[in-house]
Order: sequence, then C-alpha cells, then structure tokens
Amino acid sequence: MFKLLIVGNWKMQGTVESAVALASQLGEQWNSNKSVEMIIFPPFIHISAVAATIAETAISLGGQNVSEYPSGAYTGEISAEMLVDQGCKYALVGHSERRALFNESSETVAEKFKAAQSAGLIPILCVGESLQQRQDGQTVEVVSAQIAAVMNVAGLQNVCRAVIAYEPIWAVGTGETASPEQAQQVHSAIRAQLGEAGEATPLLYGGSVKAANAAELFAQPDIDGGLVGGASLEANEFLNIAKLIEA
Repeated sequence: MFKLLIVGNWKMQGTVESAVALASQLGEQWNSNKSVEMIIFPPFIHISAVAATIAETAISLGGQNVSEYPSGAYTGEISAEMLVDQGCKYALVGHSERRALFNESSETVAEKFKAAQSAGLIPILCVGESLQQRQDGQTVEVVSAQIAAVMNVAGLQNVCRAVIAYEPIWAVGTGETASPEQAQQVHSAIRAQLGEAGEATPLLYGGSVKAANAAELFAQPDIDGGLVGGASLEANEFLNIAKLIEA
C-alpha cells in the first residue's frame, strides 16, 4: 500500500530565518509515520537551509519547479540534478500558477515531468480547470487532456509512478474549495484514465485546503492526501491538516 501524502507548497514566501523556523517546528512535532508522508516545498533559495534543518526528521523535501533541460545556458533555471543534489525527493510540475502566470503549456509540463523523473525525482503533476471551464462542463475533459499530454511524452507507466494533484484553478488561493463530491468526481475520472496501472498512484487534492475542510475531502475514496498552499505556512494548521489524513 502506498503512503498517503501531505504536501506544503510555501510558494514565494518568507526569509531563510522564517523558513528554518517553520521547518524546525514541523520537524519537532511530526513523528515518523508509516502511513502518511509529509513533504515541504520551500523557495529554491531556502532549500539548502531547510534541508539541513529537517535532515534528522521524517519530512521529505521538494522543489517548486524544475527545468526541462538537464544543464546549459538557461539563466535563472534550476535543473533536476541540482534539486537531487540539495536533497530533494520530489518536484512540482504544472502548478496552475506556472501554467497561468508563466505560460507553461502542457507540452512544457510534460518535458519537465520527464526531466524530473529521469533524474530520480518523483514528480507531482498538478492538473486542474478554470472556473469558466467548470461552468462549461469541461472539467474532466481539461484534466484528462493535461494528463494525456504527459502520458504522450513519458508513457503511462511512468505517469503512474508519479503523484497527481488535482487543483481546480478557481480554488487556488481564493478561499473557495471544491466540495468533497466535486473533488471525488474528478479523482475518480483520473483513476479511470490511469486504469489498472494507476491503482497505486497517489492522487492529491489541492485548492484552499485547511483544517476546517480537510476531513471531508480526505474521507473520499480516491483522495490520498492534500497539496496545501497558504495553510502550510502555519505550522500548527499544517500539522492539524496532516493528522486529518490518517484520521
């Protein structure tokens, strides 16, 4: 049985001092858990300090983004090998903010997925629809196409070896959250798209997850954990959400 996952995406927040303080507080209170894995994604510039802080804990580390290129003259980019070298186990690819604000296409996301996995990282592939797409009844179509784009480049088996996070764009950072039934419907469609090969692929829900709504979300049969944004910057709130996964 695969582990359930609680993921904290710190985005572009904080200083090295606040990052270390948060990581230290999480490390002190999060005990080794056989069924739930905690993963944190600090800003790139704080990864080294956070890695040292959590070195003796049960917390895993990831990069918020990764280049599709292994090395070269790509000023400002971070390669998968560099993330591995800093102690990262995971990499986010295709986050809605990367797609919307930095114009990352599904094809670019697929190449980043492949680069991360080739270097030994576990990609967390983020997918999700806009409010207009949901209102037009296109949710499953959009999400399926985003996953299919990665399958076309990396193959079904490799996609199933990763993690998929469903993040409705209209719920990211807005305070709005998909209902447990809405989230489960999409997760069920993803599970069906992956088929038998994806029976053990962890599927996460992301989008304004907090302790107040997490229990109902995590109770759904195809939701295997959460990708948490703002609430992961508060240690107690994040820990409370994590405890609800195994409740």
